[in-house]
Amino acid sequence: MEVTDPQFWIAVLQIVAIDIALGADNAVVIALACRHLPEHKRNQGIFWGAAGAIGIRVLLVFFALQLLTLPYLKIAGGVLLLWIGVKLLLPEPASESGPIVKGGATTLPGVIKTIIIADTVMSLDNVMGIAGAARDSLALVIFGLLFSVPIIVWGSKLVMKWIERFPVIIIIGAGFLGWVAGGLLIGDAVSQEWFDTQSAIQQWGVPITCSLLVIGTGKWLAVRTQKKARASMDLLEKD
Repeated sequence: MEVTDPQFWIAVLQIVAIDIALGADNAVVIALACRHLPEHKRNQGIFWGAAGAIGIRVLLVFFALQLLTLPYLKIAGGVLLLWIGVKLLLPEPASESGPIVKGGATTLPGVIKTIIIADTVMSLDNVMGIAGAARDSLALVIFGLLFSVPIIVWGSKLVMKWIERFPVIIIIGAGFLGWVAGGLLIGDAVSQEWFDTQSAIQQWGVPITCSLLVIGTGKWLAVRTQKKARASMDLLEKD
């Protein structure tokens, strides 16, 4: 497509809309993963997490069509994303004034690893949307990938600020990851055809159930871990 072609600019607008709509999930993952980092390392976590997300998208864009047709790929990704959502709900470890508990990663490499794994799963549909809107135009694909960078970075910083003011966003974000995981489970090559023939209640039920599962399991494990940590501290104090 030429720049003077109206279809080119329609494709540009479509890609911008896709980046804005689908970049939010990446921003949520990065913000949740980075919240346990020390203040001075959070910007590094956001930067390298965003860089990893874009790098994954660049790799996936060349294999998106083939990958999305592989059976059980999205199911595996959905299960992995459920686990990541639960993990991100666990409490902050290490505190001089409180017990040590096991939670999400608190080192920069650990946080980046979590972000890249989650973004790899979540970027499949994102890349597919960009590739479809670009209509075989490499220039538009590159534009879509570059345009997503500021959305992910600024979005992550914005969500981080909201988390500090409204901690309930952590639960909402984890539930959102569960919702995305549910969408992957019903959108796999082996499950989509069956779900397409079912009622809307069943189709909506899977993402809702996965969202509640992540929140419920994460909160239960957090309480259980904190109780164990307090019990350990009590034993140490008695000794």
